[in-house]
Amino acid sequence: MTEQVVKANSLSLYLHTIRHLKPAQLTSRIARRLFPPRLRFRRHPAPGLRPGLAMAPTLAGELPPEGEWTFCFLNVSRSFPEGEIDWRSPEMSKLWRYNLHYFDYLHDRRRSPEGCRLLIDSWIAANPPGTGDGWEPFPVSLRIVNWIKLFLRPDFRGRMVRRDWLESLFLQALWLERNVELHLLANHYFKNGVALLFAGLFFTGHEAGRWLDRGLQILGSELGEQILPDGGHFERSPMYHAMILEDCLDLLNLCVGIPERKVGILCERLRESSLRMVRFLLGMAHPDGEIALFNDAAFGIEATPVELASYCARLTGARAEGPVGELWSFTDTGYYVMAPAQGDRLIIDCGPVGPDYQPGHAHCDTLSFELSLRGRRVIVDSGCCQYVDGDIRQYNRGNAGHNTVTLDGENQSEVWGAHRCARRTRPLHASLVRREDGALHFAGAHDGYCRLAGRPVHHRSVVWQGQSLVVEDWLDGRGVHDVETRLHIHPSLTVEILEGRALIRDGSELLLTVSAMGEGEIEREEGWYAPEFGLRLPCVVLSVRRRNLMLPSRCGWSMTTGAQR
Repeated sequence: MTEQVVKANSLSLYLHTIRHLKPAQLTSRIARRLFPPRLRFRRHPAPGLRPGLAMAPTLAGELPPEGEWTFCFLNVSRSFPEGEIDWRSPEMSKLWRYNLHYFDYLHDRRRSPEGCRLLIDSWIAANPPGTGDGWEPFPVSLRIVNWIKLFLRPDFRGRMVRRDWLESLFLQALWLERNVELHLLANHYFKNGVALLFAGLFFTGHEAGRWLDRGLQILGSELGEQILPDGGHFERSPMYHAMILEDCLDLLNLCVGIPERKVGILCERLRESSLRMVRFLLGMAHPDGEIALFNDAAFGIEATPVELASYCARLTGARAEGPVGELWSFTDTGYYVMAPAQGDRLIIDCGPVGPDYQPGHAHCDTLSFELSLRGRRVIVDSGCCQYVDGDIRQYNRGNAGHNTVTLDGENQSEVWGAHRCARRTRPLHASLVRREDGALHFAGAHDGYCRLAGRPVHHRSVVWQGQSLVVEDWLDGRGVHDVETRLHIHPSLTVEILEGRALIRDGSELLLTVSAMGEGEIEREEGWYAPEFGLRLPCVVLSVRRRNLMLPSRCGWSMTTGAQR
């Protein structure tokens, strides 16, 4: 490829990425470069606190078995001497350092009050205002909330909260107010709003009133935009959905009983939104209780669906329930679920890649699916190993990491870098019904390949009836194309290819038999399964390649669940 072609391709990626941004994002990005935010960092006198503010117990994590001076994030552990944290930790990834600055671990069960005190003292001493990772707006937002949640605990309220801590917290809120992430928006902007509202309710005075109003303004607009009518979060990542749901529940926890009418109005919206969000999240969980792994989702980062549902029920007094029946359509987010029997679940993605102006967590998983049988994951999404750009990041985001169809070796959406997306696929006419013959039937399509010669459109039909599960792909369009289709198999299962069929077993138990439809033989290759950050497990990928296929054409998979009769 010539240098001119590379430059043209790079320019195309940039232009197709930038054209979707909101004007506020563009102007904010320019302003941040030309006029970095400044604040006269001086010691502020400790402000007054709102009397009577309290929170019911929130969600708690688990202290590492090595003790409270060992920190494990993204499956990477590091131990420090007591009270001597290296907050800069240059040998660790930026995301690892971010987690260190979040202070989520303050709420670990069995973490001592003295340990919490030493952590806060260490952070204040080692992180001068406006410096390093810890003063970037996102970690500032999370830390403000986590410190306030700690300060409102019965064992800390009053006597344990020191004036220098309050002065630092006050300064962090001032800094955040000047650094709201308009250049990113989406979940970052929501987090900024949560933190400003927490600080606005925790403190009293002129600044606190300003923060409260700004937090109410941000959350008032973002709840309507980010929480879709079906309860899903608009970034279409089950993990980020769980994160925003916990924020909503913490806000509800804090705001209940506040007499201001404007706060009471927010409470009602949070209650209603949280119940919808819980229903969605439970619907997007597999029988093992963990979330589906679409769009930068991973286990172990956020609370589980059951934990969040229990927290919601405790705060609202209402039963937080998931959907019932065999078919669950989340038409606004674009997820469709078949649950024909207890322990069996198939989840299909046929939604937008995310909000057009912020598709940073988008993957090429349109028309991809995950399958659980008898309570065990069988066909899996490749997950999310890391946020740093590289081969595994591109694998997890690209077509190769998903159970869908690839044309001419191209991704259905032009994902690039760690969090960029240029031209992106659009879902078409998705539906999920129970047919008159009793079969469960999903149908949908996407236009991601219309940019190729012949303007191909990928249609997928999934029919589940009894032990038969048929995934049929119809490739509309014209011309000759190379076609690949893949299935990722959970690494705990064994795969044997026998007489053109793939037999998938858990020990001696046959879970699934897979045959290819149309031309081509099933091949076995190695892929990756990354159910947690920092964890990359080799797994078997079943693939069928068809070279120089004339469109329109059909292909797909024919499967039988359990032992064949």
